[in-house]
Amino acid sequence: MAADRELAGRTALITGGVRGIGAAIAARLATAGANVALFDKAAEPQAGSGSTATERVEAAGGRALTIVGDLRRDEDVESAVARTVAEFGGLDIVVNNAAAFDTTPTAAISMKRYDLLHGVNTRGSFLVSRTTLPHLEKSPAAHILSVSPPLTLDPSWLGAHLAYTASRYAVSLATLGLAHELAERGIAANSLWPSTSIGTEAIRVILGEDVAARRSRRPEVMADAAFAILRRDPRSCTGNLFTDEEVLRSEDVTDFAPYRLGDSDDELEASWFLPGSSAR
Repeated sequence: MAADRELAGRTALITGGVRGIGAAIAARLATAGANVALFDKAAEPQAGSGSTATERVEAAGGRALTIVGDLRRDEDVESAVARTVAEFGGLDIVVNNAAAFDTTPTAAISMKRYDLLHGVNTRGSFLVSRTTLPHLEKSPAAHILSVSPPLTLDPSWLGAHLAYTASRYAVSLATLGLAHELAERGIAANSLWPSTSIGTEAIRVILGEDVAARRSRRPEVMADAAFAILRRDPRSCTGNLFTDEEVLRSEDVTDFAPYRLGDSDDELEASWFLPGSSAR
């Protein structure tokens, strides 16, 4: 997708913004001219481990603000939002990307892990969206974009990993609810989910380094899809549970080979939670 400055002057707050999909989205929005606040539970990787998300944002021509905090804590989220607005003068885009991952079945998962999943995935994204509303209402092009899946009532998904699936589905339900609630205020709420596995740190742990490298796409596929959504009119593009391929195909992208993590011809690993995928 061609470089542009369509988001010049706009500000985005991205949770889980210093690694993986969040960092890729941050860099893509910066290429379009946006200011980006990166809210994460830990500081950026140490120097020498590759360019940081902040460096990628600045290299792309954007301004970056990195904020360390826990999105389960009201005061941390409130502080992150306040710092973002103070630094950049407003807020136009929220990307709920941060997530906890644990597919332990019901009989084995501890309630501490259950609380973590729902504290980060369900409550955390709701808290961030809720806290940013007063500022988004002042924006002429306000968007809330959450990384969460399309909804399917196929019981195999809930049966495979109930605690995790329920926490992810709750985010998608919030997208639909927010889209309806905020429609008259011109604030869009959409969700975006990958069609295939994305070569993030978590996926490498699940699949193994070699399999992930051969059967995954780069985070940039999600970043380009996110940008395509966030540049749309919030009054006409809201209440959708998109997949990255669906969005990019609507933008006339037909060649997805450049997004592959490696040069293998192996079949890509299907994403979780998509109709036709098998629970695993």
